[in-house]
Amino acid sequence: MHQPGILGRRKRSWKPWMVALTTTAVLLALAILIGVLIYFLAYDQKTHYYKASFWIPSIRYSSDLSKEESKLQTDLKQKVNNEIDVIFQRSSLKHHYVKSQVVNFWPSNDGLKADILIKFQFFGNNVGTLKRQAKSILDKKLQSTDSFLKRDISSPYLREMNAAQAEHILNSNCGLGMEYPPTARIADGKPADKASWPWQSSLQVDGIHLCGASLIGSQWLLTSAHCFDNYKNPKLWTVSFGTTLSRPLTTRRVESIIIHENYAAHKHDDDIAVVKLSSPIQYSENVRRVCLPDATFQVLPKSKVFVTGWGALKANGPFPNSLQEVEIEIISNDVCNQVNVYGGAVSSGMICAGFLTGKLDACEGDSGGPLVILHDSSIWYLLGIVSWGIDCGKENKPGIYTRVTHYRNWIKSKTNI
Repeated sequence: MHQPGILGRRKRSWKPWMVALTTTAVLLALAILIGVLIYFLAYDQKTHYYKASFWIPSIRYSSDLSKEESKLQTDLKQKVNNEIDVIFQRSSLKHHYVKSQVVNFWPSNDGLKADILIKFQFFGNNVGTLKRQAKSILDKKLQSTDSFLKRDISSPYLREMNAAQAEHILNSNCGLGMEYPPTARIADGKPADKASWPWQSSLQVDGIHLCGASLIGSQWLLTSAHCFDNYKNPKLWTVSFGTTLSRPLTTRRVESIIIHENYAAHKHDDDIAVVKLSSPIQYSENVRRVCLPDATFQVLPKSKVFVTGWGALKANGPFPNSLQEVEIEIISNDVCNQVNVYGGAVSSGMICAGFLTGKLDACEGDSGGPLVILHDSSIWYLLGIVSWGIDCGKENKPGIYTRVTHYRNWIKSKTNI
């Protein structure tokens, strides 16, 4: 009797094109799956803003806490913001927490109170649950002895805020711009990044850019007086914000123009003016105000500073549509007043910046724009206003700027800023 033979299994042969097709299909499916997950984890989240009040029993109220950018106010704001950061970044909501910011401090009979704005990103269908979770996290932490913040039981907890109003508050601090701008030059046409210089604005007549200006408050600009030598009527002027002239982020009409009382068109002294907008600006990541230095603010020669504007890329050259930036340095007035430079024409109300070797400089159309300096590695201060100079980037002829500290009291008297 013959035993049946054992049939061996035949191995299926995969052709190269079948392997390639299968691999491609698997990778495509994975890519789609990952893309869907990323969308729901990042892009499908909605932003929510809450305002909360906290009690700080260990600190007494001081008038310095109401002075913008005072050391006491700045340090305490940073301490409070850091505390909220730590609470949520070490919690189950660390992937939903975005940032916090102190809105204001106010006195209390038994210490100090602080209003704080907190920003989260939640999925649309579980907002209530996550809000209750945020309350629970705060309550647990604030009841412990290791937090200097305590809950203010006299105020409602985590009140939801309108998005536009909240973003206005989050971006209301002055001097928030580029952390460290790359070196560039206006003359060579290096465009500035979108949110680098959010206080820069363009003063225009009939839609044509004539001068730059700096936003110093929600309704105030600082610029040069000589910008208005030919057009003094406020109704002729409009202001645009954003890095491009052709497609601005927002625009405003001008309500009034206040020129320094001692300014005369035939002189360079007192070349300063403030402009009041027809309605306040809504602060955002791309439209913010610059900080004004105190009258005692000192800057040393060789300090690195930046000037920005839509002026000509070179003497008698073309005007750009995109905002340009250039890094230059402070030159002492003594050097600029040497015979071979400006021969004594630079007064104490002016500041000299650029290079004696020339090349890097502001130019025609940059007038009224900002000269800023980075202070404490994070905050930009307005040192100067583009005023005058001989040619653009010419050897021994650096730019001359109106010195903002010299006119600090005048600015306050006109704007209360």
